[in-house]
Amino acid sequence: MKKIILTMLLSLMTVAALVGCSDATSTKEKKSSEKTEAETGSETAYPITIKHALGETVIEKKPERIVTIQWANHDVALALGVVPVGFSAANFGVQDDSGLLPWTKEKLKELGVTDPNVFMDTDGLDFEAISDAKPDVILASYSGITQEDYDLLTQIAPVVAYPTAPWATTWREQVEFNSKGMGMEEEGKQLIADVEKMMTEKLEAYPQIKGKKVVWVNFSEQDLSQLHIYTPIDSRAAFLQELGMSYPESITELITDPTGYSLNLSAENTEALYDADIIVGYGNDELLSTIQADPLLGKIPAVERGSVAFITADTPLVAAGTPNPLSIEYTIDEYLELIGGAIDKINE
Repeated sequence: MKKIILTMLLSLMTVAALVGCSDATSTKEKKSSEKTEAETGSETAYPITIKHALGETVIEKKPERIVTIQWANHDVALALGVVPVGFSAANFGVQDDSGLLPWTKEKLKELGVTDPNVFMDTDGLDFEAISDAKPDVILASYSGITQEDYDLLTQIAPVVAYPTAPWATTWREQVEFNSKGMGMEEEGKQLIADVEKMMTEKLEAYPQIKGKKVVWVNFSEQDLSQLHIYTPIDSRAAFLQELGMSYPESITELITDPTGYSLNLSAENTEALYDADIIVGYGNDELLSTIQADPLLGKIPAVERGSVAFITADTPLVAAGTPNPLSIEYTIDEYLELIGGAIDKINE
């Protein structure tokens, strides 16, 4: 009898163990399934639709072959670790015939690329070269392409154009639009956060910048009767505002086209610049001396005291005026030093 009972107990224990093992396996499989579902849910869902100033772009699947045109879009792709199969040459600030700015060269080297496919299209889009690159998507979020350009390009591949107006895309929007077009929206968000963190840390050494009034003004030594001003929606001016400065109301009230990235100002109306603590623009010490000697321009307080941050032509910094993630990191120390030095002259 004891033997029968013992056999029954052993049988029950075996069944229980098997049930427990089955439950554990089921739970493990359920968790694995849940993990797979969660991971799948975090992936980009296709098709992607991107609305922009020139229409609406639908991308059916994750693009493998990325082409970028005009300014800076290739640097966004590179910052995300993706090498475009073709991209436009930089048309200013380049020191050799490579069509590459130093931060682009540096990133290509880091990614192991020695012979990139660069479109030498500074005189106009090279539609044949773009087509030959066989793109799955064409990134042009920072560009000046026309509707006609866009319509032609869409015959080659889906095109991600600028959000609102030509040449008015901030570096953040460049990342947002281009990363979405690449199927890397989450990576784009992280890239933005990383750049913002770096900028915040760098600005800690220049507390004098915060709160100052700034205007980006281009002077021509050949014709001092007209001034060319970039408006706050231009990426150059927008970046100055990101650094903690703002445009004076005396300038913003002159803007009649909210989508226009520039405006012209007669030298007779330079009083509109009197409220600027600092002027930023393209130029050199010789140009500063010239405008300081001018009877009208020399009366602008920022000009008179030398609170002018002129960026010299044909240097990396001149190209970094229109910022992107790679150029910001490469030039921000030099840029902040230039701006901070011009502001320091207020109290001299």
